[in-house]
Amino acid sequence: MRLKADANIVILTGAGVSAESGIDTFRDSGGLWEQHRVEDVATPEAFARDPELVLRFYDMRRAAIQTCEPNAAHHALARLQRAWAGQVTLVTQNVDDLHDRAAATAGVEDARVIHMHGEHLNAWCTACDTRSRWRATLIERPACPACGEAALRPDIVWFGEIPYRMDEIIAAVESADLFVSIGTSGAVYPAAGLVRMAGEAGAQTLELNLEPSQGSHWFDEARHGPATRLVAQWVEQLLG
Repeated sequence: MRLKADANIVILTGAGVSAESGIDTFRDSGGLWEQHRVEDVATPEAFARDPELVLRFYDMRRAAIQTCEPNAAHHALARLQRAWAGQVTLVTQNVDDLHDRAAATAGVEDARVIHMHGEHLNAWCTACDTRSRWRATLIERPACPACGEAALRPDIVWFGEIPYRMDEIIAAVESADLFVSIGTSGAVYPAAGLVRMAGEAGAQTLELNLEPSQGSHWFDEARHGPATRLVAQWVEQLLG
């Protein structure tokens, strides 16, 4: 796969890139959706019906994420963002902050990380539409720091809601020279459709995944194995 030195790269990451850091995946055997029904914890209707159940679920997730550390795949992508001459845009379906922490450790200034499904460590005030950091690991129900209303919900894109920053994501994909998907199932749209969009715009496409995804056949090239190994090897090849 040939690539010019200042090519624009868009990288989509999913649960597989964080699994080796100890963060539960959602669709694999033993994943979160085997423990909780989607309808009970990850829809606007669930929050309206039983907000305490939903908040307890996200309290546990928020606490778990803060005990995990970025792995070799996160660090390799941060190294790529720091060293690559062109634009490297990370679009993640993950709601952890491991890409952000790896970028900070690598000294990446203005790392372009787009959290299309929101962030566990953010709260969204439904009263004043303000986002604020929410790191408390105890079961707390703080008021919004901006307006004082007790109207905070997890800043997570639930099923039936529109992912964040889609216009920005589409623009990046359509101007990419290379589109890479790492650790994704290829089952969740609109993220699963980005490879076809990239290919139609003329980008090369590469899948790095533990096993073939549902959309593997759309990629020019696919490599399969653990993210910590594959991503580090790929970045090393790019940077020489």
